[in-house]
Amino acid sequence: MRRILLVLMLALRSTTTLHAQSAPLAGLDAYITKAMADWQVPGLTIAVVRNDSVIYERGFGVRELGKPGLVDQNTMFPIASTTKAFTVGALGTLVDEGRLKWDDKVSAYLPTLQLSDAYVTQQLTVRDLLTHRIGLARSDNLWLVAPFTRAEVLRHARYLAPPAGFRVEYGYNNLAYILAGEVAGAASGSNWDDLIAQRWFQPLGMTRSTTHFALANADANVAQSHIRVDGKAVAVPRRNYDNIGGAGAIFSSGHDMAQWVRMHLNGGTYNGKRLLQPATLKEMYTPQTAMRSDSVADRMFPSTNFRAYGFGWFLQDYNGRKMVHHSGSINWTRTHVGMIPSEHIGVVVIANLNTSNLQQAVMYRVLDALMGLPARDWSAEYLAVARRGDERSDTQARALDSSRVKNTKPSLALEQYAGPYVSDVYGEVKVFVENGHLVLRYSDDYTADLEHWNYDTFSARWRRTGFGRAFAVFTLDSRARVATLELDELGVLRRVRP
Repeated sequence: MRRILLVLMLALRSTTTLHAQSAPLAGLDAYITKAMADWQVPGLTIAVVRNDSVIYERGFGVRELGKPGLVDQNTMFPIASTTKAFTVGALGTLVDEGRLKWDDKVSAYLPTLQLSDAYVTQQLTVRDLLTHRIGLARSDNLWLVAPFTRAEVLRHARYLAPPAGFRVEYGYNNLAYILAGEVAGAASGSNWDDLIAQRWFQPLGMTRSTTHFALANADANVAQSHIRVDGKAVAVPRRNYDNIGGAGAIFSSGHDMAQWVRMHLNGGTYNGKRLLQPATLKEMYTPQTAMRSDSVADRMFPSTNFRAYGFGWFLQDYNGRKMVHHSGSINWTRTHVGMIPSEHIGVVVIANLNTSNLQQAVMYRVLDALMGLPARDWSAEYLAVARRGDERSDTQARALDSSRVKNTKPSLALEQYAGPYVSDVYGEVKVFVENGHLVLRYSDDYTADLEHWNYDTFSARWRRTGFGRAFAVFTLDSRARVATLELDELGVLRRVRP
């Protein structure tokens, strides 16, 4: 902890604040510095917008622990699900041009799309995608784990379980926004990546933004990903998630994201040029799908009366004003963008540690200051919630360990578990014997050593740092042959025999 704090203090001495702290933000530098040490966050970038001006932007800490590179306002981070609003905005420009309607059928733009339910395939609209009401299983592992391209992700979606309730209730689903991005590309006669660059990056001067992992990964000023291992932050390699497309593939910087917020707070115009019509923005900020609350939100926001999802934005009331915001988490990096349109204020905060809620705490700290609300230590409150979560996880892990049945052995010789296993959704997984133990390989990233747990269950230890722990459960048929493999991440796979 002392080492991390020292690194942060040294970084602060080397990084200049580009905009002097105005009275409402007095003390923010010190607050962020202390909070980063409390959370063990290596690096963070922040930008604050008020009345169409960036009043504060800077970086804190380092891009990667153990290395000297400092975070600044131009450091690139993966912004994860805050990408969704860019996808909605691109669709909005097509609505403004009369090339698309919110209630158009998805099949009009993606005629080859097939979902498991023919009715849903035929009736699915753009609005359904943007409001998380398609009712389809979330199945993030189609893009997160599977070695699929964006097109392959959508092809495999046909094998997902039928909708639990089409248009019945809110159910967050990244697949819906991958589809939305492909709809936007098809409607424009281009593709999602080029459309985002043409409609947003170029007119907003977002020169430090891209939808392509390879470009960001090769950049000299990009934040490294970090996870916590045994209570300490450690750097881990970034992964290529281009396949998530319109749901979360953008890399950007604090400065660039501030330009995006400026456009929103200025009613769809940027430097005098209109990029979105007011009616289109209003539709984005209109509650479309009601959201249920949860115990943590109820405790932290007791005065909040409504929560809903609009188009690419979460919506709620905050101290009597409508708040428009969205979080994001990908590549072990966390992002939060929040705006109070009626007050013409907005904040972007990004932190390069997977377990951090500091970015959300800092956002509320800034919004409260700009709105003249009483000071509240959001970082301490969120950290207390996180620590209670860690305690629950530790308790569950101990309970799992104690449930292990000792002194058992596999039903078969290890060689008899080896072979290919397949599922329609995720494709093929291979199991083989290596150096006297079983190894499971789904892709280069997802390769695990299997250690016997009990009976025909094996503990899977992923070779790549940060993937945690899983279990592989083999079942036998009536002839005492392996029939299936159930893996936490991929469900049940069938054994393939010659």
